[in-house]
Amino acid sequence: MAASASIIPSNATATAKFRATSTAATTPLSPPSVLKFPSISPNYPSTKPLISHSALPHFQHKPLSAVTPPNASSTPPPTATASTFHGVCYVVGDNLDTDQIIPAEYLTLVPSNPEEYKKLGSYALIGLPSSYQTRFVEPGQFKSNYSIVIGGDNFGCGSSREHAPVALGAAGVAAVVAESYARIFFRNSVATGEIYPLESEGRLCEECRTGDVVTIEVADNKLINHTTGKENKLKPIGDAGPVIEAGGIFAYARKTGMIPA
Repeated sequence: MAASASIIPSNATATAKFRATSTAATTPLSPPSVLKFPSISPNYPSTKPLISHSALPHFQHKPLSAVTPPNASSTPPPTATASTFHGVCYVVGDNLDTDQIIPAEYLTLVPSNPEEYKKLGSYALIGLPSSYQTRFVEPGQFKSNYSIVIGGDNFGCGSSREHAPVALGAAGVAAVVAESYARIFFRNSVATGEIYPLESEGRLCEECRTGDVVTIEVADNKLINHTTGKENKLKPIGDAGPVIEAGGIFAYARKTGMIPA
């Protein structure tokens, strides 16, 4: 028992040694106010948008192409301001997916390159099935005769490609009016600032026909079909409007001082 007592320390002795060791090894923590963090190098890779908005000719900076709609040769050319769009509409149905708007084979085109941005417009809606007898963009042309697209439910479904709203904008489209949108297409339209994704109260895709002359008044939330004489109510665009008008999310952030100009 004497040998055991010399080898195994008493509880009091062990506790004293543990406290001494813990006190010596513990470094007091600095309060948060004096903590220092390493600064980030200016060369640290940052997240950049896929599309350079400074290089894109957004619709508010570009004139819409003159049109001569079928059976309406006396119709004035389309015009666009921050709150009004006037032109000839192109009508599509429900569930128009992004592969029909711009097929995957054309996604190698870089929108920040002006020449390739221009080519994107020539391929807009080229993926539509043969049941659409009227071409959205005529062969050999870069701009469409239709500055407003009217769709049905779930417009822009499918992949999340940013090229979809960009291709429509490059073709000269100022606004799309649909019954509803796929979430990512709506977000990409706002983020790029290429087109106004407006929602209709009813099924305008069944009331309008390709070639109808229409005016959209964003501030008053209405679409006027001059061909049929009907006026249709639209849902408010809300906070997305100023972002699109500014030219996209990054242009809006610079304009409002969120990021350096």
